[in-house]
Amino acid sequence: MLARQRQEVILDEVRRTGAVQVSELVLRLGVSDMTIRRDLDALARQGLVEKVYGGATTTLGRSTDEPGFEAKSVRQLAEKEAIARAAAGLVRPGTAIGLSAGTTTWTLARHLDDIPDLTVVTNSVRVADVLQQRGRTDRTVVLTGGVRTPSDALVGPVAVQSLRALHLDLVFLGVHGMAPRAGFTTPNLNESETNRALAEAASRLVVVADHAKWSTVGISTIVDFAEVDVLISDDGLPADARQLLAEQVHELVIAESVLTAESAPDKPGPEQAGSDQEAAR
Repeated sequence: MLARQRQEVILDEVRRTGAVQVSELVLRLGVSDMTIRRDLDALARQGLVEKVYGGATTTLGRSTDEPGFEAKSVRQLAEKEAIARAAAGLVRPGTAIGLSAGTTTWTLARHLDDIPDLTVVTNSVRVADVLQQRGRTDRTVVLTGGVRTPSDALVGPVAVQSLRALHLDLVFLGVHGMAPRAGFTTPNLNESETNRALAEAASRLVVVADHAKWSTVGISTIVDFAEVDVLISDDGLPADARQLLAEQVHELVIAESVLTAESAPDKPGPEQAGSDQEAAR
């Protein structure tokens, strides 16, 4: 198991229980205590956990906490791959789509290779780089201007102004958190305004959010649950969350991640992923 896969397991356990012990992780992951301590050091440097004697605990979550792109890129790898595969299945040739910034939308961008004649609008430098590297002559990539955030989003008045003049067939929106009453949120006020402009440009709005985003609340709401046409999450989403979301978003799709963090081989993500639509309405 790669270091980033071990760290994803550790992060999931910290979020689930609030704390982890080195001795327990050694038994669970089958590695030395020094390896676990290095993993905890790496996670602590990224602000994802707080190291304590013999283990680590959750950091104090604040609504303005904004992890950087690299910090988020080690989280829920298999789940993001499954969500991206399901999301790519919604894209049709010859359409204009929007991709917000984020590691899930960045993963989605890598799954668009087989879809011809696309126009893609994004406020993410990372997403634009992925799309441009593919070298397709039948693809137009439009990168908004703006001020760069820790998550590598371009935000602010320049980005908002460019998006307000557009009409997109489909927009994929990554979010920081999703919770009752708060809806889909971000910890960055400028990014919230930019993402709202991107959402308003969509004929159909799709939110892509893994299960770890549930019950997380950023300082600013991007859109409410009822404003979303499709929410794609993964099979780690709790049953009560599925029921609530299925009642409020127009369509809930659960992407089944074939590989778990514990059994994943040494590669970025799963080879296959399926999706089931939740019918609880």
